[in-house]
Amino acid sequence: MPPSTAHSIRKFRFNRPQQIAAVLLLMLLAQCLWVVKHQTLSESDYEFARCGREMWEKPSPLAGYFTSCGNIHDGTLAYRAAGLPLTIQRILAGQASSTSTWEMRHEVSYVKLLMRLPFIFAGLALGACIWWVTRRLYGNTGGYIALSLYCFAPPIVRACTYPNNEILAAFGLFAVVYTAIGVAHAMQGPKKKWRPRIVLLTLAFGFTAAAHVSAFLLGLILTIAFMAYVAEGRRAYLPTLAIVWVLGALFLLFASYAFRPDAFSYVFRSESAKMWFSLGQAGALFASLINSGITIAAAGALGLYLAFRRSRYFGNTTPLLVAAFLLLLVTPGVQSEPWLWALPFLLAFIGGVFADVLETRYRKPFLWVTGAIVLAQVSLCVAGLPLL
Repeated sequence: MPPSTAHSIRKFRFNRPQQIAAVLLLMLLAQCLWVVKHQTLSESDYEFARCGREMWEKPSPLAGYFTSCGNIHDGTLAYRAAGLPLTIQRILAGQASSTSTWEMRHEVSYVKLLMRLPFIFAGLALGACIWWVTRRLYGNTGGYIALSLYCFAPPIVRACTYPNNEILAAFGLFAVVYTAIGVAHAMQGPKKKWRPRIVLLTLAFGFTAAAHVSAFLLGLILTIAFMAYVAEGRRAYLPTLAIVWVLGALFLLFASYAFRPDAFSYVFRSESAKMWFSLGQAGALFASLINSGITIAAAGALGLYLAFRRSRYFGNTTPLLVAAFLLLLVTPGVQSEPWLWALPFLLAFIGGVFADVLETRYRKPFLWVTGAIVLAQVSLCVAGLPLL
């Protein structure tokens, strides 16, 4: 066995912290499966699955349109994700390409689950990213708090259980921001360590662009801002890297439109990237009863951040700034939920601040408070599952 391979195997661990994180993610999976089991297929489900299958299997029969859903401008990724499992199942079962989604509903008993699996997987992958980031930044305690609140956040469970671009954009944007910060840190070292991270970030940009163009633009702005702050002495490389990321993301976005120029051009002719600011969506998030645990935790974390100087550092300030910005954002040109994109950053901020306080002399009483907040959110989420 090559030394590098042996070293990689030795580095991988599945000890108690990883086991606890896996159990929490399994709880999220169980909630998603319960919700899916009690759902019925909607007209929107059929639209995503039908048009996604058209992208994979055959062109639209309507001249001048990418799919029978029209020229997609709110992100092709969710359509492709919903349609891909059905396309694979059809091929494996030897069915004709003319078999409709409605016919598959009667031939495949688990078609409802199939079209939701990619979104459940995206939610689990986002949870794993939150755990990875928060544990590295704040230790096991911060990781447990952030992941616990994430796995029992009703908006996350809801977003994982129907075809939509929001959970995909949330995953992509979170990955873009923290991968960019990782690239900025790597740029302080030898150049051979830059390349794989730069390629990974390019792929993350392409994934995010295919999910939602606004999320891609926001990710690009945040990447340049944070890297300009972190990559001291290496800022001269930023313009070149930005060009690489933009071109790479546009190429992947073009590929998501099957390299069809007419359909791809609609991205630039639509208002999907139009953005404005409003307090409405953030107010709805925090005013919801089933999100009360998250609301209390967010308010407490913000108060502690302002009160304790030790909490005001880059690791905590970054997710706070991104979350605050996204919570105020709306996209009037197309239906989207930027507040959902903000939620992972908000939970990371909560985990970081709470972990800081748990390292002070107030650890014991605050541990009880933290446990009560998490337990309350767990109870509210489980009780609210029938409403999702």
